[in-house]
Amino acid sequence: MANLTIGRAAKAAGVRVATIRFYERRGLIAQPPKPESGYRTYPPDTMARIHFIRQAQEIGFSLAEVADLLSLRAAPHADCADVRGRAIEKRAEVQAKLEQLSRIHAALDELIASCPGGGDVKACTILDAMQRKPDIANTKPSTATSTSEKGVREMKTTTLTIKGMHCDGCARTIEALLSHIPGVRKAEVSFDERRARILHDQNTASTTDLTAAIAKGGFTASASKT
Repeated sequence: MANLTIGRAAKAAGVRVATIRFYERRGLIAQPPKPESGYRTYPPDTMARIHFIRQAQEIGFSLAEVADLLSLRAAPHADCADVRGRAIEKRAEVQAKLEQLSRIHAALDELIASCPGGGDVKACTILDAMQRKPDIANTKPSTATSTSEKGVREMKTTTLTIKGMHCDGCARTIEALLSHIPGVRKAEVSFDERRARILHDQNTASTTDLTAAIAKGGFTASASKT
C-alpha cells in the first residue's frame, strides 16, 4: 500500500481530515515529516493505527484508554492478560450503563402511563412526578417484598360505573389515579361506556380504595355488576 496524503488517508479511514490532525495533537499517531516540496504522506502503519483507534472507540474505549492500549501493544513485555483485563473492565462499565438505561426506560414507562394525555399542564402527572422523585433514572427497583407478595395474591377484576366524565381526557386521568394505588395491576377506563375495569389485589387495594382515588379527581364511582 502506498503512502497517502492526508485527504486520501482520511477518506480511506472513513474519518475527517480534522480527526487525523486531532489524533496527531493527542499523540495517538505521529505526524509525518513534510518534504521540502510537496505534501506530508501517511505510511501504511499509520493507517493501520488510525483504523485501530476507530475500532477501539466504536466498542466504547475513550481516547485516553486507546492511548493506553497502544502503549501496551508497543511494550515488549506486555501480556495479553493486560489487554483482556481492560476489556473486562470496559464490559463491566457498559453493563452498568445498560442497567442505568433500563432504569431510565422503566421510569419513562411509569411517567408515560401516569399521564392523562391532556388537560391543564399545572396538573401534569409527569412534571409532578419529576418534582416528587429526585434522580428518577438512578433509582434502583425496590427489592423489598410487598405485603401482597408475602401472602397469597387475591387478584380480581372490579368494574365501576363512573359519573362526571366529559371526555377521553377524563378517562385517562382516572386511569392515572388508579395506577398509583398499590395493588392495582391494570386499569382501563372507557369514556364511551362510562366504566372502569380494574385488575387489583384485594388484600392491598379494596373497592373502597378504588372509589376514593377516583373521587379525588372529582368523579363519582360505584360498583357495577358488569
